[in-house]
Formats: sequence, C-alpha cells, structure tokens
Amino acid sequence: MKATQRDFARGVPRNAGQASIFFFCGPDEAGASAAANAIIKGLPDAGERVDVSGADLRKDPAMLGDEARSDSLFGDKRHILVRANGDEAHDAVKALIETGEAGAGDAAPVLIVATSATDKSRTAKLLEKRADALVAMFYPPDLQSVSVSVRAMADSAGLRLGGDLAERIARGAGLDVRLAQSEVTKLALYCDADPLVPKTASIEEYEEIGASTEEDGFQPLVNAVMGGETGRLDKEIRRMRELGLNPVGLLLALERRAAQLAQISAKLGPRGSLDNLGKGEKAQLGIFWREERDIRLQLGRWSHPKLNRLIPRLIELHRTLLANSQAAELLLAQDLAQIARFAAKR
Repeated sequence: MKATQRDFARGVPRNAGQASIFFFCGPDEAGASAAANAIIKGLPDAGERVDVSGADLRKDPAMLGDEARSDSLFGDKRHILVRANGDEAHDAVKALIETGEAGAGDAAPVLIVATSATDKSRTAKLLEKRADALVAMFYPPDLQSVSVSVRAMADSAGLRLGGDLAERIARGAGLDVRLAQSEVTKLALYCDADPLVPKTASIEEYEEIGASTEEDGFQPLVNAVMGGETGRLDKEIRRMRELGLNPVGLLLALERRAAQLAQISAKLGPRGSLDNLGKGEKAQLGIFWREERDIRLQLGRWSHPKLNRLIPRLIELHRTLLANSQAAELLLAQDLAQIARFAAKR
C-alpha cells in the first residue's frame, strides 16, 4: 500500500492498521521520523523498541527477521525501528518476507526510515503492492502543510489553535514537525489542556513558553556553514556554546536546509535561476524574502552532486550525535568546520 505526506498531515492513515512493515523515505527526514513515531504511538501494544541500523542489515540481512521474531527481554511485545541509507535494508526486508511466507511465524512491526531513498527505490517497489506493508515518501514541507500538522497535533492534545498561532509555531520550529510537536506538547501542559476538556491557547501564552526561533538561534550558524563562510564559523560555534543550542536541533536545521537546496536545485534544473520563479513557486519551496539572499548564495556553493554527498553524511552524523550525547557538541563542531570548508571549495 502507498500513502502520501498529506495523509500523514491529517493523522495516521486508516489503512496503516493492516500493515506490519513500514517504509518511510524522501528528503524530509523529520517528516519521515514523525510518521514512524505516529505509527508506533498508534500500535495497540508497541512494547520494547529495538533500534537497528541499515548498515548492520546490509552486512547481515538475516538480522531483521531474527530481531522481529525474538521475544523482548521481559517477554513483552516489541517493534523494530530501522534507520537506513537508501536501499541498505532491501535484502533484509526481502528475507523477512520470504521467511514469513515459508512459515517462520509472526514478526514484530518493522518501521524503516530511509530518507535518502525514494518511492522508486528497490525497497519501496518490493513493498508498495503488499497489503501488509505501507510506503510513504516525504518532501521538505511548506509552511501551510506544517501549519495543518500543528493544528492536528493540537486537536489530539485538546488544544484549540487559531490559524495565526499554528503558523507561528510552524515557523518557530523551522518547519520541523518534531520540534513543532514538542512545542504543542509544552503549550498543552501549560494550558492544562486535555482531549476531554479542550482549551483555547493564545499567542501570549505561547510566547511565555515558546522556544527561540531559528533566526535567533540556529539559522546564522546554518548559513555560515552552508555558505562556506569559514571566517564566521569560529564566532558562530562560540555563540552556539554560549547559548547552549541543542546540537541535534541544530543538525536538524542543517538537514532541512540541505534538503531544501536539493529540492530547489531539482526544480530549477542545471541552467535555471531563482529569478525565473514566481512568488507562489518560491513559497512552495520555502523561499521567503528574508532568506532568499542566503539561499541564492548557498545554491551557488552546492551543486547537485555535492548535495548528494552531503545529505547521507548529515544523516550519519545525526546517528552519531544520538549515540554520543555527551560529546555531541564537540563532534558537531568538528563536522561543521569540515562541511563549511567543503562548501567554500569551487
């Protein structure tokens, strides 16, 4: 089965309940991960989460079936979350299906987030026509779609939001649905909202608990790195430490900009120009007037082949930061310097 990004913006698709294997792909890692979390939250008994990397499955395709059919340490249910690069999980998924059809027994739900893959990849083709699988592709979101998602999150939490406030939360989260979910959850707690006793939130209440926007926090450093401005980098990294910016949040902002540049580059083609885009097209690509100068500069620094090398590296760095939280700031600073130097090369 296939689902769309719009389906997930409205909540978990109804047909998701029939699936036991989920493949979420596309350049928007935040949207794909949020969809996986929504599926997990909706499982009747999610049980223990088992994290598996695509690289490990590529080396040992039988591992997925072993993990999916093993009991939890405490005998409870479990689900498997795979973070893969491209088609790393293909052989493992194929083996899982074949052994199941041969009578190996029921398997735990398997959710694969493969943000550098597409719905035309081998894994997607393997699963899209199966009744027990769900494939969805996620593109970098625009303001309108994230605002719709924010309102859906708020409804689930018993929170009523006006359109202006939903849009403000979406902007403040840098169009990242995971950060937006965190803001909605905080706001619901602050307003003492409950699905059975809904509350209306005001902009003033959000300002009291809201996080700093990207413009105040992440974005200057993102622009320095992606623009190859190595002379500014020391100052921006020092500011990152002084403000205590979250390394994973900052990396998410960098991933979103890289994905946005890739989408713009694909839209323009090899000889296209931002000047040829209308206001509506720019808005769909997330190009707002305040950011257009930086995006224009960065498009000149990052060719399509360079972006194809950068995005998998950012995904791998994301995994490294999550696995080494104590050293995350240092690891991120080292990679930011290398990426900025790479961007500076013509």
